[in-house]
Amino acid sequence: MSYTALYRKWRPASFNEVKGQDHIVKTLKNQITSGRIGHAYLFCGTRGTGKTSIAKIFAKAVNCENPVDGSPCGECEMCRQISSGASLNVVEIDAASNNGVENIRDIRDQVQYPPTEGRYRVYIIDEVHMLSIGAFNALLKTLEEPPSYVIFILATTEVHKIPITILSRCQRYDFKRITIDTIAARLHELTQAEQIDVDEKALRYVAKAADGSMRDALSLLDQCTAFHFGEKLTYDNVLEVLGAVDNSVFSSLFRAVTAGDTKGCIYKIEEMIIQGRDLTQMVNDFVWYMRNLLIVKTTDDAEDMLDMSSENIALLKEEADMTDGETLMRYIRIFSELSGQLRYASQKRVLAEIAFIKLTRPSMEQNLDSVLQRLTMIEKRMDEIPSSLPDLAALAALGERAGQVGAAEQQKPGKAEEPAKTVSLPKAQYEDLMLMRGEWQKVSRMMGGAVRVALRDTEVEPAGDSCLSIAFSDAGNFSIVNRESVMQELKEAVEKNYGKSIDFKAILNDSGKKSTTLYVSDDDLKVIHDDIVVED
Repeated sequence: MSYTALYRKWRPASFNEVKGQDHIVKTLKNQITSGRIGHAYLFCGTRGTGKTSIAKIFAKAVNCENPVDGSPCGECEMCRQISSGASLNVVEIDAASNNGVENIRDIRDQVQYPPTEGRYRVYIIDEVHMLSIGAFNALLKTLEEPPSYVIFILATTEVHKIPITILSRCQRYDFKRITIDTIAARLHELTQAEQIDVDEKALRYVAKAADGSMRDALSLLDQCTAFHFGEKLTYDNVLEVLGAVDNSVFSSLFRAVTAGDTKGCIYKIEEMIIQGRDLTQMVNDFVWYMRNLLIVKTTDDAEDMLDMSSENIALLKEEADMTDGETLMRYIRIFSELSGQLRYASQKRVLAEIAFIKLTRPSMEQNLDSVLQRLTMIEKRMDEIPSSLPDLAALAALGERAGQVGAAEQQKPGKAEEPAKTVSLPKAQYEDLMLMRGEWQKVSRMMGGAVRVALRDTEVEPAGDSCLSIAFSDAGNFSIVNRESVMQELKEAVEKNYGKSIDFKAILNDSGKKSTTLYVSDDDLKVIHDDIVVED
């Protein structure tokens, strides 16, 4: 006897064997039990989710002599005839090859005759979106008012191609992609029945590679067991047969990218090619890997969203901390574009290597997200400057002392320059100003991306009660920071770290000169012997 493929051998024979489409199964069983059977159904959804299988089960159920809770018994004469394909009551039509007006006219002529046995004549039209416009028009009247003993079941993977006149005449059922857990459980069930020795991890990878299609999962499992016939099917065996790459390779690739190791990335690609890995599959899996990193980076409950062990989650968190969200989104964008290019490319390796060079050398791209990544890399290098250099706050204090000495020198005879102005501030304003001047470098480092760089050469000036102005000498930096969202982020950072509620606003200093104004508190008036200008 010839071998039967797993997806054909294990095709569901009753509603109870259908997996992952409970909402549709329950509705159809209730219709059969209550006798409220429609005349036209539209089954739509992605491939391998059970559209044709449920259509055949429904055809058996409506003709079954002894239905059990809405499901066919599978033992009566009608059930056996329909299962073997010998019944004239169930007609399957492939619209991909029978899409002309003549084919639909044949159906229209046939429905005039009632079934010789059984209660219903069921027409299952698969890939119905392939029918021509003329064929759809020929079907309209028959579909709207068929004889009481005729049921039409239309199945399609591209429901958007169905004319609205057809849609309005059918009960529509949307088939969902089947979850990885459901597919893995079904694979585990049938491997035990087939006495196939297989690792649970291997089954879960096959279920994931099926992308929500039970038929694809069974076909992939069939392929893997045929390649390793008589052996235990391991996770490594599945990767070898499917041309896939283990997550540890993606981990080392990502670490090489974040380290800017272009040479290491290209060596990894060469190693995968020598092993016979499929570059298209590798790119798609790497996009998925970086998507997981982005979820870990941006959500607090990633454990509930990702189907992996706590050890792998911890590893993802460690790698997610190596970069920021904007850079991760740039990586995903580049590889998503690469995935579309590889489909028709003749030099897949070259395109993959160029993509990794873009990741490790952002200077080769001129778009905004690559510029932001370059700024982040510059910030990282500046943060690695040895701590033995003079403290910036101490330098700022020394600069202010020098400014005071310079102001005193300006008062000496022979100096033509105007002396520095001294401004008195209320005590609360003065304290806020001195706090922010002393901590401004730390506050700047709390910001991310381009804002952090734009704040480096700025000065903080008083601007009223609980308000400070940020003086810019560069118009470009001024435009980066002068946004409501940035000002709010600054306010929240100061409030969180210093317990002060301070509003900020940005001003542009056209002269480009540093301010020489000296600020003092009202409490210091009694010890300062200089002209005091009281600022409101």
